[in-house]
Order: sequence, then C-alpha cells, then structure tokens
Amino acid sequence: MDYAAFKRVSRVTLGKEPADLVLKGAKVIDVFTNEMHTADLAIKDGIIAGIGTYYEGREEIDMSGKYIMPGFIDSHLHLESTMVTPNELVTIAAGCGTTTFIVDPHEAANVSGTAGVDYILDQTEDAPANVYVMMPSCVPATDIDDNGFDFTAAKMKPYLRNPRILGLGEVMNDPGVVYGDKKLHEKLRLFAGKPIDGHAPFLPGEELSAYALAGIMTDHECSSYDYAMEEVRRGIHVHIREGSAAHNLEAIVKGIVKNRIPTENFSFCTDDKHIEDIIRDGHINYNVRRAVKLGIKPIDAIKMATINAARCYGLSHLGALAPGYQADIIATDNLEKFDITDVFHKGVRLDRSERPKVRPCPEELKRTINLDPVSKELFRLPIVNKSAHIIGIDASQITTKHVVKKLGNTDNYVPANGLNKIAAIERHKNSGKASVGICSHYGIRGGAIASSVSHDSHNIIVVGDNDEDMAIAVNEIIRVQGGYVLVEKGKVYDTLPLPVMGLMSDAGFSEVNKKLQRMIKKAHQMGIPDDVEPYITLSFMALPVIPEIRITPRGLFDVSAFKFIK
Repeated sequence: MDYAAFKRVSRVTLGKEPADLVLKGAKVIDVFTNEMHTADLAIKDGIIAGIGTYYEGREEIDMSGKYIMPGFIDSHLHLESTMVTPNELVTIAAGCGTTTFIVDPHEAANVSGTAGVDYILDQTEDAPANVYVMMPSCVPATDIDDNGFDFTAAKMKPYLRNPRILGLGEVMNDPGVVYGDKKLHEKLRLFAGKPIDGHAPFLPGEELSAYALAGIMTDHECSSYDYAMEEVRRGIHVHIREGSAAHNLEAIVKGIVKNRIPTENFSFCTDDKHIEDIIRDGHINYNVRRAVKLGIKPIDAIKMATINAARCYGLSHLGALAPGYQADIIATDNLEKFDITDVFHKGVRLDRSERPKVRPCPEELKRTINLDPVSKELFRLPIVNKSAHIIGIDASQITTKHVVKKLGNTDNYVPANGLNKIAAIERHKNSGKASVGICSHYGIRGGAIASSVSHDSHNIIVVGDNDEDMAIAVNEIIRVQGGYVLVEKGKVYDTLPLPVMGLMSDAGFSEVNKKLQRMIKKAHQMGIPDDVEPYITLSFMALPVIPEIRITPRGLFDVSAFKFIK
C-alpha cells in the first residue's frame, strides 16, 4: 500500500471518518487464529480498513447470523475446459464464492499459442474476480505430441512484465525435469523465484525428489493420500482436485483426517469442471463442503480454500480478513452446507442475478480445425496373430489401465463385449497423422462420440462401435470448427459447437448447459456407464503424460515406459 492509500484508509481504521461499507454484526472467520468472533468489518477503497465494533459506514449491511470469510481461491484450473468463454465462467463461479482464479491457459496455447494466452488475459481483464495466469510450460506437452504451437522460453519472456502472470504453469514433462532436458530447464530458470506448478502422477521416490529439486512447488495430480504425503514430505504443496472427471478429494481428505495431518500444505482446485456441474453443485465451496463432511474442521477447510493458496502463490493481499487485505469477502449462514449468500469483490457486492457478458472473440481463433473430411476407411483396425493393447478407462479418474487381451484375427476389428474403437486425428496442420485403437469401459453402442477437446494437444478424438458413425462424427467436428458430436445409427443426434479454438462456445452458458445435459443423457442411454462422464473422460484419452496408456495421432503410447506400442 502506498503512502497516499495508507493515509486515506487509515482515517477509517482510526475511526476518524466513515467507511465506504461496513458489514455489521457478522461472525468473522479468522484464518490466522482459527477463531470465530462477532464484529463489524469496515471497507475503504476496496480494502479492509479494520475489524471491530465501532465502525460506521456510508453504507451498512446487517450481517447478523451470517459467517463471513475470505473469498475462496481455485488454485489451479483451465478456463477453456469449462467450454464457455472465460468471463462467463469466472462470473458464474464467483457467485459460488470463488473470488480468485489461478488459471493455466495451456489448452489455448496448445491450439493458438500466444494469441490464445492473450485471449484469456484480455477476456478476464475486468472480470468480477481476481484472475491470475500461470505461463503454460509444456506446449507441446511432450516431444511426441502434435499440437499447434511451440511455446519456448524466449516467447514467454515478454509476459514476465505482466503483473497478472504469477509463475510457470504445470510442468507435465516430468522426465524432462528429472533428467535435465535443456529447453525445459531454461523455462524453469526463467521463472526461478516465482511459483512453479507441477504435474507428476506416480513418480518414484528418487525421481519425485529430483522433481522437487528442480524447483517444482505444487502438484494437483495426487489421486491418493499416500502419494500426496510423499509430495508434501518433499516440500511440494498439494492442490486437492475435485473436478468433473477427476475426483481426488475423498481419498486424500480421508487420509488427512485419519492420520491427523496438518492442512497447511494443502489447498483446493477444480482443474477441469464443466459448467453444468458448477451450476448444480457449486465451485470451490463444493470442495469445502465435501471436506467438512469427511471430517475436516470447518475453519481448516476454509483455510485450505483461502490463506493456504494465497501464501502458496505469494498473494499477500488475499486470503484473509484483516486490515490491509483486499475486501474479497463471502458469507454463508451454514458452515456445513456452505451455500453462499453474499459475495463481495474489492468491497463491491456482486449482483449474482446479473447475466455474464459474452465478449467478442477474434475471428482467427474461430478457424482452428485444419483437416480434410475423413472416410470410414480411416478407422480400419486389422488384428493379426497378436494380442491387442487396450485402453482400460478408469471410472471417476483420468488414469487408465493398460490391458492386453487376445482377440481373434480379423482384417478389421468390430467392437464387441464391452469394447469400442477409439481414434486420434491430428487437426492443426492437416498432416494426415491418425491412429486407431481399442478401449474398454466406455460402452457406447449404435453410434459414436467425437470431440475437438482432447488434452493437451486438442486433436480430434473419437470413440464408437462402427466405422461409419465415427467418420460422420469427425466430419461434423470439421464442419462446425470444433465441438462435441454425438452420432446414433448413421445420423448426427446433436452437436455442441465449440468454435473458439475448438474449445469454447460463445453461445452463452445457458445454451451450452442445456445442450450438454441433453447429450450426456443420450450418451448414457447409448450404453456409457453412469460412472463415466462421456465427454470429459474422452477428452483425456490422448494425454500422454498420465498413466498408463493413451492414444495419440502417432499411435498407442505406453506412458509408464514412455514409448509407442508397436
């Protein structure tokens, strides 16, 4: 705070002039002492001027019976993965009490490079919350990916001047970190002294230590308590993820409660959460609610959603209710349900009934599917005298199982017995790269599903039980320049266009939500199990940095061995 600001705000602090706003008689959650006390909270120029019982304000709001706490922080997410434009997502999630977002725009960067990153920054400049950006570190994610841009350290350097750039985003190429890839370590050195996010599922102990040695500070990929503790013991801050496809909160929180582990080194994130799930369940307030139900004390859960994350990212003005902190404040009348009744950002009460604005998108970001129409012959899969390597989908997680199964010889495999064909097709440079494989536990019958949302390179991914419908689905993706497509018995059942980089819709969240719910319901009716989220699950099947087996346009990839399967 500069001198002039101190002089203005301190006059309110000392009771010499009225505050802009006073929240009267609230039950204040103190994240420093784990106390709860009744007080008035005074706000001046968007800053908390003081907490006590003597404040008067030009505006006063009676908060009797309500608990007030700092606004929640989502420690790691990809705005693009919500499928709506960034300002819409931020506005909707802010209504749930999330007033700070630490975003990694690597989805946009993989498709459109710096133009994609600039789009995220521009779209969130005046959002009704704090939006900070971590520079995408692995674009492409690995040397075997086919994406749309190569984001080098030199191209990142100009962004260091932007105060909203906090550090380096999730470093997914853990072999490159551990074994000293020169180009990757150049990026680590560029962001030395700043937060550096990790992405390291299932690293052995020695390699995990080398990962931490390189300066990795956080990870959101823990799916078990034991692995989370291995990371914490090495000084890595764990973001407990609860999204639409990856549900890690219960396993980790149960371990914390059972073993009475301090929570200072844990925070919450959503990573990838669909807009309809946010509308139905909430955002970070859902994570807090679930943690409390599983046995975390309410104030500890609140700290995991506030001060823990703020300290992790060096946001010294956020995460607490105390003099000098930004007046990002939320209120609830229940510390079990955490239904948010009021949200204040920089001391301004949000009108949660106001519809978020859809901001224009540059036209060049709406022409990113560079692919000629495909024929059904693309999906032929001969199996001759060898065992098939099958992608075993793991329900409620984004990991997969590497299943090896003997199938009968055939010049073109026809899915049966709960199996499906799955294919990945390069779409950025029309290179002709494509591969076909088999997956289990997806289960669609009588049709196909295709998507241009396919982490992290965002090539086209399609799964089905027949070649004709798979071709129809892919060609529909090409026609609408990105989206989700569901085909049934030779006809397009429905399409959710995602024309912004093939990742987001600019039609408004209401239309997206309505159409997506209809398509998800139909997908389950076509055989996809209830415990499999059809579209988000599919979007992770081409990501070659999460075990155990994936499909890429170059072929099936064994993540554990880090090599293609021949």
